[in-house]
Amino acid sequence: MRVVIQRVARASVSTGDEALGAIGAGLLLFVGVGTGDDAQVAGRLAAKCAEMRLFPGGSDSHFERSLLETGGEALVVSQFTLLADTRKGRRPSLTAAAPPDVAEPVVAALVDHLRALGLEVATGRFGAMMRVELVNDGPVTIVLDSADLDRPRRG
Repeated sequence: MRVVIQRVARASVSTGDEALGAIGAGLLLFVGVGTGDDAQVAGRLAAKCAEMRLFPGGSDSHFERSLLETGGEALVVSQFTLLADTRKGRRPSLTAAAPPDVAEPVVAALVDHLRALGLEVATGRFGAMMRVELVNDGPVTIVLDSADLDRPRRG
């Protein structure tokens, strides 16, 4: 599972003329589910997103407080293209992405875990062609990959 986190002043997602979800200050989470990902992985990444210190505090540091500590909101948008393999040719291979019937409940589990932590969470619509608008704050963009969760840190 791969999550691209963007700290935002505000963000929204729509499809056609229908508004799906919007947030104020918080995190926009683009979520790609890979083959082999499950609700347990979604829970671990949800906790990481909620607890990661990505917001400024009272000192000079840009990274002192978490989403939980700031009371910010989250917008979750499924994006299977995060699992694209671009090593060969000019067309991305998407074979690492889980099929929709597997991926949709994993994305829902991530949303459920975030809500269980007490966060306000808005969402897009799984499988829909969506338009995402955001005002990036910082900018701060972080990529989380479930394959890295148990890998030891270097240096």
